Amino acid sequence: MTLTSFSYLFIGVILNACAQLLLKAGTLRLGEISLAPTTLISTLLQLATNLPILGGLCLYVFSVITWIAGLSRVDVSIAYPLLSLGYVLNAIAAHYLFGEILSWQRLTAIGIILIGVYLLARS
Repeated sequence: MTLTSFSYLFIGVILNACAQLLLKAGTLRLGEISLAPTTLISTLLQLATNLPILGGLCLYVFSVITWIAGLSRVDVSIAYPLLSLGYVLNAIAAHYLFGEILSWQRLTAIGIILIGVYLLARS
């Protein structure tokens, strides 16, 4: 995999991870969301006017564009597992931003993911 190919894919992963963090920040403002038919319209209006939610959705669009650029250069069997880096980024960021716990099991899983991505990228 070339540096350019990896860059497109990694930027796509970073944008996707940032989108997730913005969506979480938006849900923290709104509280628990219900998709019950009686509250669906008001819920959709709340989502549509929530800046972190809108920012997250915009980042998703940009992440898809860069991801497609990366896919045009790399086999999907190599590219797709790189999405697991998003879990690593989000787990660490969520710990610092939202106080989520990084238990030893999660840290072990992160280490395994990083080893797997490294081996895959070198194949």
